[in-house]
Amino acid sequence: MLKEQPIKKSITATICKGAKSFLYKINNLPKCTKLSNLTLTIKLSIDGILFLREIKTMETLVEQRKDSRNTVSWPVSVWVPEANRFFNGRSCNISKTGVFITLPVTAPVRLGHIVELNFPRTEALAKEKGQFARIKTGKVVRVDRKNLLESAEIGVGIAFQ
Repeated sequence: MLKEQPIKKSITATICKGAKSFLYKINNLPKCTKLSNLTLTIKLSIDGILFLREIKTMETLVEQRKDSRNTVSWPVSVWVPEANRFFNGRSCNISKTGVFITLPVTAPVRLGHIVELNFPRTEALAKEKGQFARIKTGKVVRVDRKNLLESAEIGVGIAFQ
């Protein structure tokens, strides 16, 4: 039986002027930590006035990535073997271990699919490297359909193999 133990960690908050909400990050949690029914007490001093705010959450998501991600916006072609064709999209962010891309809603990607990513190179870089694309194989680890109606795109997280 697992024993519940309180976790005391530092909290950093990013607050935008006039914002009705803010983002927070709990640092140095063990991997696979799940926090539920968390209560945060926020102390904030603005122009010498101290504000206290208590925030209760039903579930807190904890960042578990090992490598930092870099925001990019590169064209990408994804070979989906199940459809026997390429789908063109754009990368959103990338790290050593994976990439998050957007694809058309018609791309039949599912969790667990193995896909091939082709990142086209400029002509000058292609001459230097000897090929016109950087090709990586990866496994689909996330399919995000929350912007489906706004942009007719799905977000796809891919872990490089």
